[in-house]
Amino acid sequence: MNVLVLILDGVGAVALGAVVAYAAVGLRSRNDKGALDERVRRFAEAGAGLPISDQGDSEAAGSGKSPRERLRRVLLLMRRDVEAGSQATGAAQRPREAHLAEALARADLKLRPAEWYLIRSGTIVVLALIGVAVYRNLIFAVVLAVIGLFVPPLVLRFRERRRLRRFNDQLGDTLILLSNALKAGYSFPQAMASIARSSTPPMAEEFARATREVQLGVTTDAALSHMVTRIRSDDLDLVVTAVQIQRVVGGNLAEILDNIAFTIRERIRIKGEIRTLTAQARASSFIITGLPIGLALILQAINPAYIKPLLSFAGPGPFILGACILSIAFAFYVMQRIANIEV
Repeated sequence: MNVLVLILDGVGAVALGAVVAYAAVGLRSRNDKGALDERVRRFAEAGAGLPISDQGDSEAAGSGKSPRERLRRVLLLMRRDVEAGSQATGAAQRPREAHLAEALARADLKLRPAEWYLIRSGTIVVLALIGVAVYRNLIFAVVLAVIGLFVPPLVLRFRERRRLRRFNDQLGDTLILLSNALKAGYSFPQAMASIARSSTPPMAEEFARATREVQLGVTTDAALSHMVTRIRSDDLDLVVTAVQIQRVVGGNLAEILDNIAFTIRERIRIKGEIRTLTAQARASSFIITGLPIGLALILQAINPAYIKPLLSFAGPGPFILGACILSIAFAFYVMQRIANIEV
């Protein structure tokens, strides 16, 4: 039997399996309507507005309580943090779909896990077919299929990092707006709603979702904690921790936000200078890594006889090719680590 026919049959079987998996997972996810995310989505689609009152938020005060009561509230907050840490430790035992759903939300991709798996499967199938149709070589088809396996997660991480960087760049100005709203007499939930109305994405999207969670009955502290879980920003974690402590022990929250905003702005300025200084090293890592791969694909397309010894199992060609791929990957990893400077 023709090898090409077998390959096409296998690709068709993989595509059919991906469609069946997508349908099964999609039906299962539609039955889960009790989650908070689904409630927030339906609440937003119903046209609910962002204005919010100060109801149910009287626990934020803490200024009229006795020292013993304040100490008890601080100990309760510490206990809550310890319990949250234990829950985070067991987060690795959650289903893979939950982790993927969080990653898609952080990357601002309006996809369900089943749809994401279908996209990954389709990428593998399409690149494998391109390898068979263009190069007429099983090794190149496998190489392109492997590339299709890793490209979607790389795109997901890229979108996640880009959205996180945009969020951190907006955080300093957002804290100033929050501080000014508090100085004008707004409560903290009302200040959050004003940020959701006046800011730009992704800041407006996150504060709008937190505001809707509060309107659905979630406490302000829990809504802020959910925002930290979605964003995974160290700067936002610092802000939320300061706000939660202030809501227990009292104090001037506007002044606290001003101080944190100054610290975050300085950190963003330093990070920008570091990105500028390391831009050449990061660009060089991508160019040096992509050149040999692109050159091999071009040579195989225009002159297959030239690169045929590397693909023939009669000699050491495939082993040399594998060693080259490993060395290129190791060099890319090292150059990325050198250019990655933590602040």
